[in-house]
Order: sequence, then C-alpha cells, then structure tokens
Amino acid sequence: MTSITAMCIWALATMGLSPLPIRYQILPGAGLLLVLPILLIWLGRDYGALPVVVCIFAAVSMFRKPLIALVLGLKRWITRT
Repeated sequence: MTSITAMCIWALATMGLSPLPIRYQILPGAGLLLVLPILLIWLGRDYGALPVVVCIFAAVSMFRKPLIALVLGLKRWITRT
C-alpha cells in the first residue's frame, strides 16, 4: 500500500463517520486523529511537503469543531490553574 492510498482510505473513513451521531464519532475520530501524524510523515517522505500541507488543511477542515473545542478546553484549563 502506498502512502497516498493510505491517506485516501483515511479520508474515506472520516467521511464515513460524519453521518453517525456524535456519541458514535468520538472514539473512532480520536483514533483517526492519532493515526494522522503517522500518515502525514509517510506521505511527506514519499511525495514532499506540498501534499502534506494540502492534507493538513483538509484534516483541519474536517475536524474543525472538535479542534476548536479542544483549544477552548485547554485555554480554560490553563487560565484556571
């Protein structure tokens, strides 16, 4: 399997999660976010920086609401301590 094929499968898996209710999206979505850096490193090693940047923008677009919630939660946690 090539890195580009793995990224396409990753993208299809994230799109497959989107119609599910949020309670069923959390665990598989977290797993997909944990796998993403590995796939990006593999993709960057094979094809260079430009495809990695495009994939990062796509991933941030798909996970923007959970990432915003994570950033706001971290901000609250930092200001509380």
